[in-house]
Amino acid sequence: MSVIQPSLVLGLTLLGLPLSLRAQGFIDPAPPQVATIPADATAKEATTFPGLTYHAAPKPLAEGAVTADWPRFLGPSDDAKTPETHLLEKFPEGGLYKVWEMEKGSSYTSPAIVGDRLVVFNRQGDEEVIQCLEPETGKQYWSHAYPSSYRDRYGFNDGPRASAVIAEGRVFTLGAESVLTCLDLASGTALWQRKLASEFDRLPYFFGHGCAPIVHGGKVIVPLGTTDGLSVAAFDVATGKLAWGTKHTWQAGYSSPIITKLQGKDRLLVFAGDDSDPPVGGLLAIDPENGDLLDAFPWRPDKYESVNGSTPLAVGDDRVFISASYNKGGVLLKFNADGKWEELWRTPEFGLHWATPLLLDGHLYGFHGRNEPDALFKSVEVATGKESWSADPEFTTPGPGGRDYRMKYFRGSLLQADGRTWALGEFGTLGILKLTPAGFEEIDRTQLFLARATWSLPVLHRGLLYIAQHEDDMDGNPPRLICYDLRR
Repeated sequence: MSVIQPSLVLGLTLLGLPLSLRAQGFIDPAPPQVATIPADATAKEATTFPGLTYHAAPKPLAEGAVTADWPRFLGPSDDAKTPETHLLEKFPEGGLYKVWEMEKGSSYTSPAIVGDRLVVFNRQGDEEVIQCLEPETGKQYWSHAYPSSYRDRYGFNDGPRASAVIAEGRVFTLGAESVLTCLDLASGTALWQRKLASEFDRLPYFFGHGCAPIVHGGKVIVPLGTTDGLSVAAFDVATGKLAWGTKHTWQAGYSSPIITKLQGKDRLLVFAGDDSDPPVGGLLAIDPENGDLLDAFPWRPDKYESVNGSTPLAVGDDRVFISASYNKGGVLLKFNADGKWEELWRTPEFGLHWATPLLLDGHLYGFHGRNEPDALFKSVEVATGKESWSADPEFTTPGPGGRDYRMKYFRGSLLQADGRTWALGEFGTLGILKLTPAGFEEIDRTQLFLARATWSLPVLHRGLLYIAQHEDDMDGNPPRLICYDLRR
């Protein structure tokens, strides 16, 4: 953090600014107006809407099945794991049964689900839209929209990149143009909104603002990056006012922040790095109570047009693994008793582009590689950083017109549930895997659809699997959110 001169403190005092803001060295330029929830804003009954197709009711939830909410895009523990049980052991003949599907707008997001509320964030026309649905029917409770003019400089879609977050009875979204919105989960009432790009003179991004916020200690925390060095910002959940700011030159990447215990205390981890020349970025360790920067470990590919997109993974014993593609690779760090990062090992052969590796029994599993053709499925031992195995599974899948396509998982995503791994390939392949340090076994596989950019981790809630298809598929279907029955 920067040191504030006494004269500046006096000046801020005379301006009547809150002490919490004076102590951080950043002034809130535009505290938002906060709306109240109307007395008659009771929970609405869910209704159908254009683009929703209901197929069939799911099987009843098995007696004794363990379930869990999915409040953020990496699940209840920010590591692509969920304690859900009583799931299918193999896929039904003909593939998974659909419960419902909806035509969605452009985005690279996945839903967040708490209780009987599912929130999906996407772009429809010239608006970013937040929709709250009933998870088992797809019917809509409410929706909220605001204007968006974002255009991707590289030709990717123009929708939001960061999934919604549900916490403390509220919904938080961060749009591609850095619009931070807070809504009441039950009624959809817009409580406050901030346009961070203009309010804080935000630095440019390659692909828009793409990291999901995190809520902790009554604050919604957003990796940012501004011309005056506001690297990470925390806003009061109730008022939307700036609570603290972390001073650093690194700006937000496409990795989402997490909270984990290091040396017995809660620590905020932010893997930063986006549009800068020369390229800079790395892992920040921050005190989430006040925004104090504890240490920064540089880790960023040398290529200008590169980003840090894989979310940090806490592996226990004060250790954290981070990874980047573009020929950079992964590194295991230890947060020592002095509150500093200490490198344990590094490997250039385990660089994940955007997915977070899966940790199982002291080994990391994930898809190394920057592009589709060079992606390899790998396992790395946490203790040593040595590669346990590398594989390039290939298979065929039927496509339109009876043609068979040669396929792989490519840069897939891994979800752990019910004692096995669910692998989603970026063209719509879903596999059930058994992973061990000796190799992997494919128990079963199905092709959900054939569409590029299936990049969002699957979401699992009460035995139902939610998959976001982000581009038109080869059967002519537009982007969709699809709910599948995974109940045993």
